[in-house]
This record gives sequence, C-alpha cells and structure tokens, in this order.
Amino acid sequence: MIRLIDKDTGKYLGRITEEDLKFLKDNLEEESTTDFDYYFNRETLDLLKEKGMSADFAKLIEDAMGESGEIEIGYEKL
Repeated sequence: MIRLIDKDTGKYLGRITEEDLKFLKDNLEEESTTDFDYYFNRETLDLLKEKGMSADFAKLIEDAMGESGEIEIGYEKL
C-alpha cells in the first residue's frame, strides 16, 4: 500500500494501491527520478477520471482538495 499526505500540511490523506500509483506515474509528469509529489486541481482530476482513475483514488483526491480545488500530495510506500 501507498500512504498519501498533503505536502503543505503533512496531513495523512489515505492509502492507495500499487496499481493506483502506477496509474499516477503513467499519466502525470514527474520532474525527476526522486520526485515523490504531484499537484492536482479539478481539471487534472477530471482528466485522470476520463483516463480510468479508480473511483476510490479519485474520491480520496477530491475530498482532500476540498473547496480550494487544488492540492499537492506526496506519497511513501509502506
């Protein structure tokens, strides 16, 4: 399992599967080989949903964004 955190606050957001992480890496650009964070806004989330993002993963991100409509997440493998 993969643990997600809010990069700004350090708050634990939830867990995703290895498959979810692979989907993320396949569909979003990483800045380097040591890049362990991703920025989401509503448009990015909608695009990923269209590309087949799992419903559980999408809900986790949507809930984490809240009213601001954006979030930068980090992850660590457990």
